[in-house]
Amino acid sequence: MTSSFEFHTYPARLSDAERDKALRVLRDGVAMGRLSHDTFIRRMELALAARRSDELALLTADLHAEGRLARLVFGSVEAVSGFGVRLRRAWQAERLPKLLLPLPGAGQPLRIGRDPENGLRLSHETVSRVHAELSRQGGMWVLRDLGSTNGTTVNGRRVIGAAVVREGDQIGFGQMAFRLASN
Repeated sequence: MTSSFEFHTYPARLSDAERDKALRVLRDGVAMGRLSHDTFIRRMELALAARRSDELALLTADLHAEGRLARLVFGSVEAVSGFGVRLRRAWQAERLPKLLLPLPGAGQPLRIGRDPENGLRLSHETVSRVHAELSRQGGMWVLRDLGSTNGTTVNGRRVIGAAVVREGDQIGFGQMAFRLASN
């Protein structure tokens, strides 16, 4: 009597390195203008859900891999342009007016906006009537955008909902900018 065993082989699980490589190719595709932002987001989601190497290969097939020299050049340009932005922000930060953080025991959040009832009234056309709120929560300062039209930013990034802030951060309400400082 002979018995036959059938072994099912499953494709090897994707490694994090393979997935990271595909994500890097997709990111470079956006940087080179070969992919739109929406296409990048969709492909990134598919790459994170992929189970096999061939699925990743399909996502990056139309993005020709750059040579080592091209990657070096683009990486250098990215580093130099990023340095300029960081330098400009640092230079501007020292010139910004200071916004003093309230004393921690104040209890009430500091409302910011054009409305005269706010704790900090900013009369600028890009600031909403009730723009944002600064409060102390769990030992941290939290800046919350209250549905403003022109947005609230922390260090150049738009606040969606709320963000933790600390002394030295650059915060913006519409086109008005400040540097946080403690008393």
